[in-house]
Order: sequence, then C-alpha cells, then structure tokens
Amino acid sequence: MDEILRIENLKQHFVSGKGILKKGYVIKAVDGVSFSLNRGETLGLVGESGCGKSTLGRTILKLFEPTDGKIIFEGQDITRLSARQMRPLRKDMQIVFQDPLESLNQRHTIGMILEEPFIIHRIGTPAERKQWVLELLNKVDLPASSVDRYPHEFSGGQRQRIGIARAIALKPKLLICDESVSALDVSVQAQILNLLLSLQKEMDLAVIFISHDLSVVKHVSDRVAVMYFGKIVEQGTAEAIYTAPQADYTRKLLSAIPITHPNQRQA
Repeated sequence: MDEILRIENLKQHFVSGKGILKKGYVIKAVDGVSFSLNRGETLGLVGESGCGKSTLGRTILKLFEPTDGKIIFEGQDITRLSARQMRPLRKDMQIVFQDPLESLNQRHTIGMILEEPFIIHRIGTPAERKQWVLELLNKVDLPASSVDRYPHEFSGGQRQRIGIARAIALKPKLLICDESVSALDVSVQAQILNLLLSLQKEMDLAVIFISHDLSVVKHVSDRVAVMYFGKIVEQGTAEAIYTAPQADYTRKLLSAIPITHPNQRQA
C-alpha cells in the first residue's frame, strides 16, 4: 500500500506551573510516538481520557509545534515548516472535532461556514463556490435549505455532518477524527460512522480515528494503536488487537467493554 504519513519518535511536551518564582514541570503529553498510515486506511487511536491521543492528533496537523521527532507527509518532512509554508498543505490535512457547536462559528450561516475554505484558499468563483456548498450538503445528507440557517438551529448529529462537510470541502488526503462521535447518541453515532466510512471509500481518505470507545474503534479501523501516558503501548491489525492483545493495558481496556449479549466473551 502507498504510505501517506509517517510519524517518527514524535514528542509534545508542555511546561506547566511556571512563574517568576517557579521553575515549572514538564508534562509529556506525547512521548516518543511512531507509526505509519497508508492511503485509504483507518488507524484507530484509542486510550483513556488524558492519555495524549488528542494532543497527538493536533501535533500531527501542527496545530501544536512538536517538541521533537518527525512528521513526514507524502514523503515531505513538515515538522519544522512555518505557518506560511504549511498553508498550502492545510487543504490536504483536515480535522473533525468532538464538539461541532464550539468548532463552528455561531455567527455564520452554514453556507458561509462551508464556503470559507474555498475563499481562504482562493478556489473558484462566487457562483462555483455556492454550487460546491450545495454539493457538500448533499454529500452529508443535509437539505439545500441549510445554507441560510445557523449552527444552533441543528441537532448534534446534524452539526457534526456540517463539521464533516467543512473538513472534506477541499478534498483532503488525511482526515483526523478527534472523538467525533463521542458526544452523540448511540443511534446517531452509527449514522455518522457510516457516513464517514462511505466518504472514506469514495475519496480514498487516510483516517486517524481518535476515541476512548474501543467498540467504535473496532468497527471503523483497519489497524489500532493503543496509547497510554503519551506512548503507544501496542499496535496491530484491529483483529489482532481485539482477539489476542499483547499488552496488559490493552487487555484491561478490552475487559472494560460492556458485554451486550449473554454469550459474548472478551478475549
């Protein structure tokens, strides 16, 4: 398969508690993480809250500047690129956040929100952009009338569809989903997951799916990486991780998955 992303010994450390009379202490949110990702593949990144998985996702996109290590995207080392140098690459690397109500501008209509990526990257005429917005709404199963409405007028699942539409607007190659369904009802989760899987297949997207929910990760992932205190303690195919976990921490996570059928047994 064709590798699109390689992470080598990536570190993201923060200094906390620093002041005039305090030296401060280092929080090792991401501490020496390495993995690769192929085009069209989904890597599930799983672990407890606070293990560093969301920080890892944001560091890969250079929303945080890495402390050390390498981020190689399509063969190019982007680790030390400036914000200006990163700008052309932004359209190829997108993220869907957990809370769409916070990540969507509440003062903008949905039409304005979805048109913004095209405006920022100076793509298309006003008429073309309006048409593309309607096509995006159709892709995420929202009516064309949504263009004149505001985020607060939609349900949580509908807002997440808007967030997904914005993320795929510029036809990215890498999509990071950061707890993208964790705030939704179970029935709505299934709808959003099926939408993401459909879009991934259609667009040949490489996806990093971040979640604390192992049952969801199992459903969407080709491979799984288990994260614990800033490090990846185990990674492998989804089948191998769920049927024959090697790390003690992975086994503990799997044992915590609720049993939904009386005949179901955890590995």
